[in-house]
Amino acid sequence: MGFISRQGVVTSLLLLMASLSAVAMANRPLSGKPANPWNTGGRFNPWGPKNHPFHQPNTNNNTRPPKKFIVGGSDGWRYGFNYTDWALKNGPFYINDTLVFKYDPPNSTTFPHSVYLLPNFWSFQRCDLSRAKQVATVAEGSGEGFEFVLKNWWPHYFSCGEHNGIHCKEGMMKFSVMPLFRPCHG
Repeated sequence: MGFISRQGVVTSLLLLMASLSAVAMANRPLSGKPANPWNTGGRFNPWGPKNHPFHQPNTNNNTRPPKKFIVGGSDGWRYGFNYTDWALKNGPFYINDTLVFKYDPPNSTTFPHSVYLLPNFWSFQRCDLSRAKQVATVAEGSGEGFEFVLKNWWPHYFSCGEHNGIHCKEGMMKFSVMPLFRPCHG
């Protein structure tokens, strides 16, 4: 249609002005440093690793050590528990944290469970296990449980793959985590 309202134009201009103000404030000089570090001439760089205004040497290594999280807490990995809610309440998760899946091995009184890693959000939403990778079998969750280390910085989509995805679809046995880089405090 090509029609743009006056209110839309005004809103866009206000957003543009706010963005430009934020950039201008970010480029102000900091305690004697030049306002434009790229226009210093020659090969001198006042923003080197020791002169960077945000550089704080880490002399006492205050990084948070990796943690172990028992998935589901005392409930473990079972049918009918809301793992998405659990992940939201127990996050954030960081790279090298460990998720521990604890569940009983199959017997006459318990249903079997497993752990699958789904390839993407679409598969996660639909509980589509066709391209999922099994990371723990029905027997691996007993005892100390199955441990999965979050080694990569991308979303991880977990699900129970038993009974053709019914535990995922109807039993809420699925959740996702996006591990973050570990914060460093100087």
